[in-house]
This record gives sequence, structure tokens and C-alpha cells, in this order.
Amino acid sequence: MKKFLVLLAMLLMISGLAACSSKENGETNAEKASSPEKTDLKKEMVKFYTELGNTINAKDVDLNRYEADVAKATEDPTVTIKPEEKTKASESATAVVDALKKVQVPAVLKDQKTDLEAALKDYIASYQMKADELKKDSPSLDEANATFKQGDEKLGKALESVKMLPASLDAQVN
Repeated sequence: MKKFLVLLAMLLMISGLAACSSKENGETNAEKASSPEKTDLKKEMVKFYTELGNTINAKDVDLNRYEADVAKATEDPTVTIKPEEKTKASESATAVVDALKKVQVPAVLKDQKTDLEAALKDYIASYQMKADELKKDSPSLDEANATFKQGDEKLGKALESVKMLPASLDAQVN
């Protein structure tokens, strides 16, 4: 439920900011009506962003649980993490990789395709790094998280190209 509310808030924020940004650029309602392609691109971008988040959220439950438990254990040394939790988290990360490999950039976003595919590549690499790290005795997810942020930057560039404010996929999936 928490993820759904975050997703809903993000969508409202993105669409609200998209509406504001077109007015800031001096675009009137009449001009918007005469250029449906701009509106369609924004809708397609929001749709793609939402699909991307939903794809990850469908597979990363055990990974999120593990990361939350690690955060608790950092604050409270009496909290222990069971080996099977780490195994489930690794499997969860692998499932995200497999799901993200199936995501396709819509044809209508052809001008953003390079940035979106680069972002996807970083997200896939990030989750693969997590899956691999979680197989180690003392995993560190720092490098994987840095790679995820690189993906966010590339996604942000694609969002900006259709006059939307950049958003972090991390807020939607964690």
C-alpha cells in the first residue's frame, strides 16, 4: 500500500509539474491543443516511468525487506539477519534483472530512446550487482546503489527532454 501511495504521489507530482512547466514556457492552452504530440510524449513518458516502477516493485519485495532489515541491524545490533533472507533478496534482485530485460521503450519515445535504454541498462546492472553481492559473506550494495543513481540521472535527462522535471525511480521502488 505504501508503494502505491508513493506511486500515486509521484504521478500527481509529475503531471502537475509537467502542466506548470508548459505554462512557464509561455505555452497557452490554444498552443497546447495545436501540438498534441507534446502532450502525448508526456503521457507516454509517465506511462513508461510507471511501468518501469511497477515492473521492479512486482519482483523486489524480498530485496526491499532485506535492505530494511540491514538498516535496522545497523541501528540495533541485536537485530540479526537470517541467511535465507539474504538468499531471497539475491533471488529477488535476479528476478528484477530478468523482468527489466523485457522492458521495451515505446516507439513514440524515439527521441528519448538512447537515454531511456541507457537508464534501463544501469538499472539492470544495479540489480545484477546486488544479486551478486548478496551471495557474498559481507555484501556491500554501495556500488550497486551508485549505478542505480546513474540510471536515475539518465531517466531524468529523458524526462527533461519532454519538458518534465526529473524524478527518481528510487522513490517509487524502495
